[in-house]
Amino acid sequence: MSRIGRLPVPVPTGVEVSQAGTRLAVKGPKGTLSMDVHPDMTVRQDEGNLLVERPSDAPRHRALHGMTRAMIANMVTGVTQGFVKKLEIVGVGYTAELRSGHLNLKLGFTHQIVFMPPEGITIVVPKATQIEISGPDRALVGEVAALVRGFKAPEPYKGKGIRYAGEYIEKKAGKTGKK
Repeated sequence: MSRIGRLPVPVPTGVEVSQAGTRLAVKGPKGTLSMDVHPDMTVRQDEGNLLVERPSDAPRHRALHGMTRAMIANMVTGVTQGFVKKLEIVGVGYTAELRSGHLNLKLGFTHQIVFMPPEGITIVVPKATQIEISGPDRALVGEVAALVRGFKAPEPYKGKGIRYAGEYIEKKAGKTGKK
């Protein structure tokens, strides 16, 4: 048995889980998330827990078992607590600001970059050099954070650009003069 797949997913109070065929929907205080469960996997409710079961020990079913359970656990966590990714901006003159729901980035280009977040994603700029991206869908939060980071990924010589909070950028040595 999969160590992750066999663990039950606890459903806290205030969270509703509904299943119609292979469609699983989870509704909580932070929103509603839904996903299509693979037809081979079986999801059942048992005393406030969700259990994922697989039909056989085939390698494909073992992989689907753990992945399905992890995705359901992320949905339950997302509608109760939500997910947050923090980004830092490093560089002289590099700033971020929020204007009427749009993220405006000054990253050393000749123009500002204007980014409109997708529905369900909240962007907060506590300082001009910090960005917090939050929402109930873990995959979407990570995707948006990667997209914003991709506007100016940290370069290896001075480390300037947008990086995840706490990310370490290994710096390269520059050119050395002739001797």
